[in-house]
Amino acid sequence: MRPVTPAFLRSVSSSHKMLTRARVCSSFQTGTNPVGTFITVFDGSVTLDGKGDVRSTLDITVDGTRKWPQHIDSAYAPYGNEIYIERGVELSDALVEYVGLGYHRIETPEQAGISDNPIRITAVDRMQGIIEARLLTPQQFVIGTTFGTVVATLVQQVYPTAVIEWDDATFSVPLIRSLIAEDDRYGFINDLVTSRGKIWYWDHRGILVIKDAPPVTSVAFEVHHAAYGTLVDLKRVLTREQTYNAVVASGEAPDTNTPVTATAIDDDGSSPTYFYGRFGKKPFFYTSQFLTTDAQCLTAAEALLHQLVGLSYAISFGTIVNPALEPYDVVRLKFSHNEPPQLHVLDTVEIPLTEGGVLSSNSRERRVTLAP
Repeated sequence: MRPVTPAFLRSVSSSHKMLTRARVCSSFQTGTNPVGTFITVFDGSVTLDGKGDVRSTLDITVDGTRKWPQHIDSAYAPYGNEIYIERGVELSDALVEYVGLGYHRIETPEQAGISDNPIRITAVDRMQGIIEARLLTPQQFVIGTTFGTVVATLVQQVYPTAVIEWDDATFSVPLIRSLIAEDDRYGFINDLVTSRGKIWYWDHRGILVIKDAPPVTSVAFEVHHAAYGTLVDLKRVLTREQTYNAVVASGEAPDTNTPVTATAIDDDGSSPTYFYGRFGKKPFFYTSQFLTTDAQCLTAAEALLHQLVGLSYAISFGTIVNPALEPYDVVRLKFSHNEPPQLHVLDTVEIPLTEGGVLSSNSRERRVTLAP
């Protein structure tokens, strides 16, 4: 969950006044207070998808009075300008606390009717730029080049002033063989990151974060029913789709023809997806050129299993908006007097930008323990 004060959390759990703030930025910036032109927001939402290549998507309707982009330097022209969006809570007459929802590059402005009508804009976070910037020629990274240098080189060729933040010393790990990035810039980096058991995304500060998936032991927010609860609506479904109870990770070993591999399984006998139980055996296979030892394979397998197991019980719910929530946060759901509370990991979060909306989310129950 994005950092907020206790007062903010108390406010979003009860009646409160919300505010939305948006500004168009004509230069690449980092931080939660960029220089830009403030614009009037009529409607919209930000959708965060923890499983998508692009984590954050903005759909926003803004004032269109004399604003239709007719020139390359027009604010809403889709030539690189970004919208930095925030949603806040008025804590008092003199104090508003905003939560940054990130930088989004303008993709498509559209306007219906006369020229002063509102303009609807779709925009995406900075990962789309990495995806689109395919390499014109193959690029080699020689033995000894660190993971951090590989990522920084490929990212800063697209965004020269990008800030990259690792959560540990993985950035200092050297390559033990030369590797070539062919044409898929995003795919090459994604393979590197996934092979180390990590996730990566552009966060609300405009920083590229590379980190372990957050632990599922810490509850970020509680959603409950009853008269003073925050639960607005609920839909739940049980499905086997995209549910796996084992991961086989394999790669290449240096100076040998024997491939390296490791397997992680859900071997908790109390788990509904127990590998040796009634659910059945359903392995997921992952191969990476960055995996060069059995230990690396095991790390990758365990990390992927944590992301893939426990998906058989999916819930879509609406709640009073807490804009600080994001994918991988754990919420405690209490939606019945007859069932105990459940811990769910958020997969997607849709945050409305206007009064009266509800936060919508898809989640997966987390009630298993893992062992390799």
